[in-house]
Amino acid sequence: MMGHVNPPGSTFEIAVLPGDGIGIDVTAEAVKVLQATQRRFASFSLNLRSHECGAICYQETGDDLPPSTLDAVRAADAVLLGAMGHPDIRKPDGTELTPQVTLRVLLDLYAGVRPSKLYPGARTPLADVRPGSIDFVVLREQTEGLFASQTGGVVLGNQVATETLVMTRPGVRRICEFAFQLARDRQANQQRPRKVTCVDKANIFKSFAFFRKIFDEVASDYQDIHAEHAYIDAQALHLVQRPGRFDVLVTENMFGDILSDLAAGLIGGMGMAPSGDIGDRYAVFQPAHGTAPDIAGKGIANPIAAILSAAMMLDWLGKRHRHADLVNAGQAIETSVIRVLEEGKILPVDQGGSGTTTQLGDAIAGVVSRT
Repeated sequence: MMGHVNPPGSTFEIAVLPGDGIGIDVTAEAVKVLQATQRRFASFSLNLRSHECGAICYQETGDDLPPSTLDAVRAADAVLLGAMGHPDIRKPDGTELTPQVTLRVLLDLYAGVRPSKLYPGARTPLADVRPGSIDFVVLREQTEGLFASQTGGVVLGNQVATETLVMTRPGVRRICEFAFQLARDRQANQQRPRKVTCVDKANIFKSFAFFRKIFDEVASDYQDIHAEHAYIDAQALHLVQRPGRFDVLVTENMFGDILSDLAAGLIGGMGMAPSGDIGDRYAVFQPAHGTAPDIAGKGIANPIAAILSAAMMLDWLGKRHRHADLVNAGQAIETSVIRVLEEGKILPVDQGGSGTTTQLGDAIAGVVSRT
């Protein structure tokens, strides 16, 4: 526990953006679990307010991120997001609506934090891998890289298409510093030595050689953390063959996007994969999965990724505001998820069980309230 007294009656404004598809389903369960933490911990209050955002909002209003929603997000202490987008609702240029990516740019959420832990009851395709043996974080830089030209790609004469990959010294340096600090923070709670792996393609591309050079400069300031390099293609292989040897992996935007989905596959799928988009001022927490409109409203979506994202949000808030009970509440949520999975009475459909979205939320909230 953090060594200080919690401020009495602390209230935190949380902007809730359920979005589209199963985002609505799983966000409701994450909110339910957050409400359970307030019943257990009397030292804080969460003012959870929902706001319109996403593809359906665009279809109805012509705006996927209304100014009122953006204002609420900027005024909030943290943001809990469900999932955004729909394959059948697109912009005039043919691309899908991605207001969650827009938020990363507008709020400068440069650190995409994607934890990958193998919990009890999760279905991994790897043989002889036990719960607890996979515990690493994919950290993707989210304001530069290939995504920098998200709205600036060029198509010439319907014959040639180009996109531009952008890396800047300040952008690369801050994500690398974030990675080493994250490894240091994780070391305080773990027994094994910590390290940071720089994932790049420095043997081919000058931009990635630049990324690696800055990574090495930052590494020299963190002598207590082991630093290593890996090419992206080899890293994809290593994650499958020996995922237990990794701690924090830091990489460019697109590489991180791909690696984090691969990592999710190792721990039971996207329904088990939480994430946080974090900047120096703002932070958005959301499950790593998409909207899955084909199963929306059917009660079979796995809410665990959304619930664990809510736990990440409380941990971030607690450390930012030096509020021990918020950190403890985040830990209580993760512990409750593990207990429900270990008991095995209610397991998500995507993990071979028959538990509905609501049943899982109820079970996890119940454990949070009792323990």
